Order: sequence, then C-alpha cells, then structure tokens
Amino acid sequence: MRQIILDTETTGLNPKNGDRIIEVAGVEMKNRRLTGRHLHYYCNPEREVDAGALAVHGITDEFLEDKPKFAQIAKDLMEFISGAELVIHNAPFDVGFLDMEFSRLDLPPTREICASVRDTLKMARELHPGKRNSLDALCDRYQISNAHRTLHGALLDAELLAEVYLAMTRGQESLMMDLSPPAPKAHVDRDSSKTDKPRPALLVRRANAAEAALHQQVLEHIQKESGGKCVWVQASGGGVQESKAEPT
Repeated sequence: MRQIILDTETTGLNPKNGDRIIEVAGVEMKNRRLTGRHLHYYCNPEREVDAGALAVHGITDEFLEDKPKFAQIAKDLMEFISGAELVIHNAPFDVGFLDMEFSRLDLPPTREICASVRDTLKMARELHPGKRNSLDALCDRYQISNAHRTLHGALLDAELLAEVYLAMTRGQESLMMDLSPPAPKAHVDRDSSKTDKPRPALLVRRANAAEAALHQQVLEHIQKESGGKCVWVQASGGGVQESKAEPT
C-alpha cells in the first residue's frame, strides 16, 4: 500500500474567505515503511498572512515573496499524491484548502486524485475519547520526540504524523519496525536410540495398615458431616459405615 502523510500551512483558517496554502509537504510510505521520498514546497499566496496564522507557523510575507505560486507546483503535487491514500491530521481542513487551490486551476478535487483520505484526528478521538488529540499531545502519548518542534511546519509535522500514525495503528513507537519474516526454528535431531526405549513401569506404592485406617476415619467423618453424601463412599459402593454416637 502506498500512503502519503501530508500537511499544509495556510494564511488563515477559511479557504472560502480567500485564505491560501503557503506550505505543503508530504512523505511517502509504502507497506508501512518510509521510502525517503518526499515533496515540500512553500508557495506565494498572493495575499498577506493573518497575524493569528503567523503566530502558529512563523512564515512571513517577506519569506514568501520569491516562492512559486500554487499553480506552479500543482502538477508535481498531483503526481505525488495520485493513487495514494492520504493520511492527514484533521483532514477536512487540509483537503478543503487543497480542493480550493485545485478548483482555481480547474483541476479535479483531492479525492478524485488520490485513492482515499484517512483522518488521524478522527482516529485519535475514537481511540482516546475525551482526551487532547493534537499532534503534540499524540507525540507525548506515544513517546515520540517532538522537542525540535517549536513552530508548525508542514514537512516536520508530516514526519511526526507518520510516526504517530504507525503507533496508533500498530501500537509501536518507532518507524524502525522489523517486518522481516521470523527466523526458522532450528531443527533438532532426535536421538531415536533414546526416544524409542520403553518406559519403565510405574512404581505403585500401596498404603500400609495404619495409613488405611486413618483414611477410613477421614471418610467416616466426611460421610457423617455430609449426611451420607460422601462421593468417595458412593463411588466405592458404600463400603464405609457411619459411626454411631455413643449413648450419654
């Protein structure tokens, strides 16, 4: 299975209000292993970055001035995600922005380009109801180091999300998982000269007279206390007689 763990950064929160993508990144995973292939672009949004968004990702208008416009990177992005399953944290947000950018260029929506979309935020809420399920919270929960994440960044967040996704779906905490088949068990040659020998007869040790008498007393006591329902007595055909109380 080919998956692209994807993240975006934007000028604001609402594409319907004209907010645009300013950074997009994806890392490729095949059969639950990172391939080392990734896509990462900054984009000139042709508008200013909102102050609230700037506080989250730290990407300034000045930094974006000489970056390509989304139209210039759209073909590379489409080819990269084509036919893959997208894994995104809070997928409706990123897919909404991607669809807006594609529609500006008369391109098909995201779900027609990729095979499917998996939302890790929805997964996390189902696994951990009532708890914080931000990317930082999940990194802490699954013991994935994010000490180098002081601001949001699409490529770093995609790499962290890849580890979080694996931890949520396999219960493991590292990408360095061992998917190789188990080593074959060593063949043990059996010594037929030992296994073919007949076993010695079992030693039967019978109770002596004193032990038999003690056993008889125990059965009589059980028979009396159980009102004549001692199963060992019944199994032996009632061979134990109840002792009679002495007259007082």
